[in-house]
Amino acid sequence: MSSIFRIIAAGVFCAMLGTTPGTSGAQAQSAGLGGQARLLDGVAEDHGRSGAELTLDLSQGVPWRAFTLTDPARLVLDFREVDWTGADAAAMDRAEAVSALRMGPFRSGWSRLVAELSQPMIIDKAGMKVSEETGTATLRLTLAEASAAEMAAHSGVPRDPRWDLPPAKAKAAPLRNPGAPLRIVLDPGHGGIDPGAQRDGHAEANLMLTFARDLRDVLRRAGYEVLMTRDADVFVSLEGRVALAHDARADLFISLHADAIEQGIAHGATVYTLAEDASDAASAALAERHDRDDILAGLDLSGSDDRVANVLMDLARLDNAPRGKALARQLVSGIRNAVGQVHKRPLRQAGFSVLKAADIPSVLIEVGFLSTAEDLNHLQDPAWRAGMAAGIRDGIDAWAIEDEALARLRRQ
Repeated sequence: MSSIFRIIAAGVFCAMLGTTPGTSGAQAQSAGLGGQARLLDGVAEDHGRSGAELTLDLSQGVPWRAFTLTDPARLVLDFREVDWTGADAAAMDRAEAVSALRMGPFRSGWSRLVAELSQPMIIDKAGMKVSEETGTATLRLTLAEASAAEMAAHSGVPRDPRWDLPPAKAKAAPLRNPGAPLRIVLDPGHGGIDPGAQRDGHAEANLMLTFARDLRDVLRRAGYEVLMTRDADVFVSLEGRVALAHDARADLFISLHADAIEQGIAHGATVYTLAEDASDAASAALAERHDRDDILAGLDLSGSDDRVANVLMDLARLDNAPRGKALARQLVSGIRNAVGQVHKRPLRQAGFSVLKAADIPSVLIEVGFLSTAEDLNHLQDPAWRAGMAAGIRDGIDAWAIEDEALARLRRQ
């Protein structure tokens, strides 16, 4: 699963999207799973009268931490990990308060960016936003002017007892017995640095974690084996969620969300499958970001180039896509029967990154819309959540019967 990478500095624990000015010299967040990110763009520029802002666009969310050091004054950003290929430090540095930027590998599995500061400064805000659709991430950090004494009080290398331990590796589950119960991976969307949609003090990440726990209990009572990509308010990269399903040899992957719209009214559940025109991009992303033995369960592609990997993934999707669509149809039927209504267009397709597993039937369920008062009330109602969970269970039951009947027709 995922582990929290905690940073303790000046006696304060930090693992949040941002802070109020001067609360701590360190910020941190992590994903227990995920591959190497690439720097897409970056700039350091002036912020306000005497501050500075650093913005980094990455190909995916990764664990990170930020802190300041003195003698000389500098900002340090550690990542696990970022490929700096093509980065032009001189072109990125447009801030008067930043005298120089440098970046590169720091230690095995970790990368570092150092911003040399021309004056004492402290971290004002720091946070990473991850796009649910593309998986790309933006880290934005602002620095505020401070006295030398203030900077010294808020600076120092964060200490963590696990810093020198090797990263944990997920182990693939043994081959499944033919008669074993379905293994379902539930994916509560967002978490940690990425709270998702927010309305009236409620965050999508927390509501979906609560619902995922309810659904897990319902499915386990029905005889299914259930795992979760996260069981706490922590960040897990989109790639990490898919990788966990592969490592567990999951039979189904269900991502849970509750969106919000800025204009108009949306109401009821919607079930997404991967759009056909997104398959090529998904295959390319998998081939680029994952080890060759992690793309298709049970098949080692270590000696294959991207073209071979893409062809094999396309073949897997050719067989798997109809199963995902059948699952979506059965889920909509089960939800409608259980709670009485779904969205007016309940079956949709999109290029969500968490749906790109080539060999695992995957769906994303928008359980409701936080921007609609009725849906928001439903998500806080244990009785309604129980009904929704029962509807999803009934949909999985119906799909399992249908899928078993069609199994002999699929390519082996």
